[in-house]
Amino acid sequence: MFTELMPLLADRTVLITVARESDTTLRATAVPKRAREGENAALSTPLSFIGTPEELDRDFGRALAEYVDAHQSLVSTLAQAKATMEAAAKAAQEEARRKAEEKRKVKSSTSAPVPPTQPAASASRDPAPGTTSSLFGGTPTGPAESQPGGGGGLRL
Repeated sequence: MFTELMPLLADRTVLITVARESDTTLRATAVPKRAREGENAALSTPLSFIGTPEELDRDFGRALAEYVDAHQSLVSTLAQAKATMEAAAKAAQEEARRKAEEKRKVKSSTSAPVPPTQPAASASRDPAPGTTSSLFGGTPTGPAESQPGGGGGLRL
């Protein structure tokens, strides 16, 4: 039984408890402690085996060996998954950085400064000197003397 525990004991402490369940059966439990803070909780899943003392003598060692193998496989799988996720995250960051740089280059090459243009004289907002325009959409008028009636009227 302890030979089977050696690979698991290389990285962590394992607590083993044995308790009487009934007049004829025992419960043997092996609980691996976390090797470090933040470690996946699946790596500290306990193994519990209930049986007669004879069954425990015969089968607990084999069950413990299978448990340790599964535990070691899980450690390896988790390490591979973590490495794969870190590589994928790094590749995604590089891709995003590359796209941003490419976008920046395209934007800087297409947005060359455009020389300012002078507005056309006819588009001027100021009316020609001496003229006014009607508030109600009429045509612009010249000086007051040119209006019918000699210019004594109201100009807008």
